[in-house]
Amino acid sequence: EIRNCDWSSDVCSSDLGFKWSAIVSEETLTDEIKDMKGVVAQTVASQSDFRGGGYDKAREAFSTVALCFGVIAAYDRDVRWKRDAETARDLFARVGFNCKVGTDQSFNESKLRATDLETLLEGGSPTARPDREEDFRWSQVAGRPALMTRLESADEALAAASASKGDFDKTLDRVLRDAEIVALIGEVIQRPEFEYFDDATYKGHSSAMRDAALKVRDAARKKDYEAARAAVGEVKKSCDACHGDYRN
Repeated sequence: EIRNCDWSSDVCSSDLGFKWSAIVSEETLTDEIKDMKGVVAQTVASQSDFRGGGYDKAREAFSTVALCFGVIAAYDRDVRWKRDAETARDLFARVGFNCKVGTDQSFNESKLRATDLETLLEGGSPTARPDREEDFRWSQVAGRPALMTRLESADEALAAASASKGDFDKTLDRVLRDAEIVALIGEVIQRPEFEYFDDATYKGHSSAMRDAALKVRDAARKKDYEAARAAVGEVKKSCDACHGDYRN
């Protein structure tokens, strides 16, 4: 059943009582945010490099950070950064969308947000405040292209890890994290206002991907290589089916 949202709130009403902790752990959310610090810092190190294509990497990194803070804001447990999560969500979401192009404006905004990210990681709070005029929508947290890029990198990592039991055993922590990221994206893109969110076939593909990714996660927790490999195959099958129906 499609969840409905109350746009008068800064948190989607469908998130009230929704157990995000069953899909993604606090460790995955915090590790994902921490890892984006280096990516963001690299993209804003040179204005010419940013304009030459670095803005696209910045878009993916900021969008991933915004997604994680969006989940933290709605998380069903007390987690790190929850106090500042809504502010961070909106600030990083905005710069993520603005990094569709490599302009002086998007570069300068990216530098400011890179500083905010470092401040958050050091235990502080961002000094900037978002100027979002509309009520919160999940579709405004991150654009589909950025999410699909992160999804593809997670899928590739899971495929590589499941190539052999040796690879699987050596990368268990990464398998757990990437599986949860796939599951998280599979859940979020079903939320209202994302393209095709009210299409039953699309929702079926997204749900199948989410559920298969959670099977990978559960198998990794048990160190069950064969179960994980089978579930990674299910993830790929759901992705291929969705691409076949919806990718132009």
